[in-house]
Amino acid sequence: MSGTYLGMPAFPVAAKEAVGNETLRANLRHATHTIRDKRAKAVAELDDWDRLREAGKQIKDHTLRHLDRYLIQLEDSVTAAGGVVHWAADADEANRIVTDLVKATGESEVVKVKSMATQEIGLNEALEAEGISAYETDLAELIVQLGEDRPSHILVPAIHRNRGEIRDIFRDRMGAWGRAAPEGLSDTPGELAEAARLHLREKFLRAKVGVSGANFMVAETGTLVVFESEGNGRMCLTLPETLISVVGIEKVVPSWRDLEVFLQTLPRSSTAERMNPYTSMWTGTHDTDGPSTFHLVLLDNGRTGTLADEVGRQALRCIRCSACLNVCPVYERAGGHAYGSVYPGPIGAILSPQLRGTESEIDASLPYASSLCGACYEVCPVAIDIPEVLVHLRERVADQGGKGHRLEKAAMKAAGWVFDHPRVMAAGERAASRTRGLHPSKVPGAGAWTNARDLPKLPPEPFRDWWKKNRGNDRKDSGT
Repeated sequence: MSGTYLGMPAFPVAAKEAVGNETLRANLRHATHTIRDKRAKAVAELDDWDRLREAGKQIKDHTLRHLDRYLIQLEDSVTAAGGVVHWAADADEANRIVTDLVKATGESEVVKVKSMATQEIGLNEALEAEGISAYETDLAELIVQLGEDRPSHILVPAIHRNRGEIRDIFRDRMGAWGRAAPEGLSDTPGELAEAARLHLREKFLRAKVGVSGANFMVAETGTLVVFESEGNGRMCLTLPETLISVVGIEKVVPSWRDLEVFLQTLPRSSTAERMNPYTSMWTGTHDTDGPSTFHLVLLDNGRTGTLADEVGRQALRCIRCSACLNVCPVYERAGGHAYGSVYPGPIGAILSPQLRGTESEIDASLPYASSLCGACYEVCPVAIDIPEVLVHLRERVADQGGKGHRLEKAAMKAAGWVFDHPRVMAAGERAASRTRGLHPSKVPGAGAWTNARDLPKLPPEPFRDWWKKNRGNDRKDSGT
């Protein structure tokens, strides 16, 4: 990946700061509870939800096992339909390809559909460095961009903002990016949406280049699919003369029959709708409809490395519904920024360390950003066992060593020796009980565990001594 957000600390440090922000916690609690309650009702409408979930899992696993074949088929289909396919091994290559394609048009600005892949590689920043302005057109992404902020949720990037904050951002920043917000703008949803519509409409009508991602790519026809709720995506995908789509290689599905499963599960699991208001599909180019030039940039950026991990590869099943974020008690309290990645929440805790590696402090901390309660697995529409992958990644981090892990290993080795020698164990228990009044409430060097917990108080005497005193004759009385 292109790296963590600049200056981000490890998750425990960032989360501690976020937990102290009462406004943030209130915004997150209200939004996540609302979304997950609606989702539960939408899912309950389908008697065959469990079968759809299993079908989605099987389709994704089959595709990942044969990813090379389906990607070649996809390339052939896109090319036959008039598109051009580019392969990007990493973020730098993808950014270079897109930047060169935009420069070749002679344009200095692009409009963008919401795309996590382009956020992952830092495309906006790469374009800006080359004098090209990228305008986000999704309402939440627009809020984030105008506020010089970072997305904090997969589905609702501005979930950490309330209506009053959004009104202030529109008032203060819209004018610097284009059409200014209307005078006297209030914080009512209707007025905020209208201000965004007027601001974006002039950009849609002027733009010659559009940039998108895709939710799915159908290998048999070369068709790309975008799900969205506002109509901005339809504008970006149809009005510009040139369309450039940057898509992770794991987003391919073999056939339209396979896509049908996700057309049911993704809307219900993400926006709690039976069908997205806008489901846009395009196949190559056509003389009288849509962009005259189409480029597809297939992005690896750590995905083939993830695919090689038999346990971790299931993270590539993800269809970006965000259901796992909305039920996660850790995300609800810490928010998305603490994860230091465009992918927050439980899925981010297993995906980011695999795409970026676990060498950095923040990526090494992400597998521990979970209580392992399992709620994320229960709601995942493609049955990703996130707790299993978290434990797997924790083992990988521990194997890397480091001061904390070396001390833990030494402590476990010493404890194992004591447990193997009963007399030593008994002597240690007696000594601990006799000195119980001197024990600290926190263990030096174990702050990660004891900062939020007090050590339990030891009893006046060890269990062995108590048993010998009170039950010592039980064996004789029973005749054994």
